[in-house]
Amino acid sequence: MRVNWGAAFQIGAVYVGTIVGAGFATGKEIVEFFTQYGIHGLMGILISGTLFIWLGTKIMLIANRIQADSYKEFNEYLFGKKIALVVNILMLLVLIGVTSVMLSGAGAVFEEQLGLSYQLGIFITIVLSIFILIFGVKGLFGVNMFVVPIMIFFSIVLVIEVAYREPTNILYVTDEGARSFKWLISPFLYSAFNLAMAMPVLVPLAKEMKDEKIVKWGGLIGGGSLCLILITSHISLSALPNVENYEIPMAEVMKNFMFTFYWLYILVIYGEIFTSVIGNLFGLERQIRNVVKVPSLLIVTGILTIAYFISQLGYGSLISFLYPLFGYVSLILVVLLARPIKNLPKRY
Repeated sequence: MRVNWGAAFQIGAVYVGTIVGAGFATGKEIVEFFTQYGIHGLMGILISGTLFIWLGTKIMLIANRIQADSYKEFNEYLFGKKIALVVNILMLLVLIGVTSVMLSGAGAVFEEQLGLSYQLGIFITIVLSIFILIFGVKGLFGVNMFVVPIMIFFSIVLVIEVAYREPTNILYVTDEGARSFKWLISPFLYSAFNLAMAMPVLVPLAKEMKDEKIVKWGGLIGGGSLCLILITSHISLSALPNVENYEIPMAEVMKNFMFTFYWLYILVIYGEIFTSVIGNLFGLERQIRNVVKVPSLLIVTGILTIAYFISQLGYGSLISFLYPLFGYVSLILVVLLARPIKNLPKRY
């Protein structure tokens, strides 16, 4: 049976678009988890890339085989109903927190890079999110299929320019990074957190696929693309002195090395943040709708209202505190996914 490559690339694009959120797009979380460790950070990225391909695909295959409608059903299968209840509540809180970070990141782009109002950036993102989600899965596919290829293109072009002008900076490492062995745990925290964030989207998405080959290739394309973007972003960020001091370091790299495309790249960064906002909302809406029988629009509006108030704490404060915390909370997911899964409808 031939593979439907269009569907496989759609899955890969949604996978990438869901994970590439505010911290990833701006470069802030890449610095936090990888770039500050220099060449060790590159090794960490290779570990993360492997986990994204392996475990991301495994999540979708399990979801497809058990026909899970939401991450609630997926977690009940993985953990058992009693433990899954606690895990689902934690994931609900984490996803709302991450959605808040995304909104805050959108506001930061408007304020710091465009010189516009922080509140305006959040308001526009909320309105656009509601509009896109009216179209359901088709809206999610459409946005990701547009933004993700542009993002990959820019990451490759930028790293070529940086490598040409600053070929030795891949070895850049901060004083703290030089003394630290945190790089060994960083890729696992990073992958665990991001896989947990992707699960609410990947699970219902995988259920709709009729052919497992599409799911497998979609996981490979998505996980491989994430690894590529991480590597290129890491090399580009390594060329920026005192990179850890910037709120949106990728924008600064573009400004320094390819200013001609700076404004277009800011639009791409915002697009990346936006894809993660709608990805989280899509997964949360599916989860809450299984518990509370109310209109989808009301659910989405309620989530965005809560996220709006949390986002007022500020982008830098939220990402530096919440992301590492969520990484530790999500580690158990990686451990459970890595083990052999028994009693699947088909052999994994």
